[in-house]
Amino acid sequence: MKGLSIFAGNSNPVLSDMISGYLAKPLGRLKVDRFSDGETQVEIQENVRKQEIFVIQSTCNPVNDNLVELLLMIDAFKRSSASRITAVIPYFGYSRQDKKVSPRVPISAKLVADLLENTGVHRVITMDLHAGQIQGFFNCPVDNLYAAPVIIDDIKARYPENLVVVSPDAGGVERARAYAKRLNAGLAIVDKRRSAPNKAKAMAIIGDVQDKIAIVIDDMVDTAGTLTEAASVIVDNGANAVHAYCTHPVLSGPAIDRINKSSLSSLVATDTIPLSEEAKLCGKIETLSIAKLVGEAIVRSYRGDSVNSLFV
Repeated sequence: MKGLSIFAGNSNPVLSDMISGYLAKPLGRLKVDRFSDGETQVEIQENVRKQEIFVIQSTCNPVNDNLVELLLMIDAFKRSSASRITAVIPYFGYSRQDKKVSPRVPISAKLVADLLENTGVHRVITMDLHAGQIQGFFNCPVDNLYAAPVIIDDIKARYPENLVVVSPDAGGVERARAYAKRLNAGLAIVDKRRSAPNKAKAMAIIGDVQDKIAIVIDDMVDTAGTLTEAASVIVDNGANAVHAYCTHPVLSGPAIDRINKSSLSSLVATDTIPLSEEAKLCGKIETLSIAKLVGEAIVRSYRGDSVNSLFV
């Protein structure tokens, strides 16, 4: 893979190092700093002419800083005559505004897609997009990876039987059904009403969770309102225990406090987003690494092999 170079921004250095280790390819030399007024400064410190570049950057908190950092890195590679630039974005920020849900609001996911393409991206590799249609916002190829293989292996190892997979809302039913099928488990749905962004009230359970180990599956946990409300209702309906799995541990605002006080026994998340210090101290939160999955996707993308076969 002599024609391949891997670079990483500041958003998730631990994951970037693990991907680099899996590929046995050191990260490229890149300076990402700040001018005295807070503007981002980027400088590539090695020759990338005619190289195929993979730049790893999650657009997580601080979202705007990490997004601008990614855009500036892409522009620097383009102006340094890289042959192709692939943005590896384990967590794609601004993905929740993917349509107009009320008058006079932006479609933020489309705007970010346009920014990336206009800056010079040729391909995007991301994971568990909040809405699948975001792939259609790009004119370049998008590989939307799934954390399911990593999560399912962990669930099978911990809880071999007596499972029911629970979707925390109606929007996640397709995801939960796919997990339930592969785990040979039952399926239940939490009927939820959302009064405002980041505010939810769980109402009832559709399905049987009595005397079961409930596994709540979601793509992201932000303020944890939906998750903790769901856990409470599941326990009230007779479940023996409630364990949650998610791909993106956003965990903002009161999330950690809610998780600590909730009926949840555990929350297992992948490392698309680095945990805050507060989250690391929470005894209920654990992480799984998706470094091998992303690393293998990079290799297959570079060689022109199928990425889809990773999930068959």
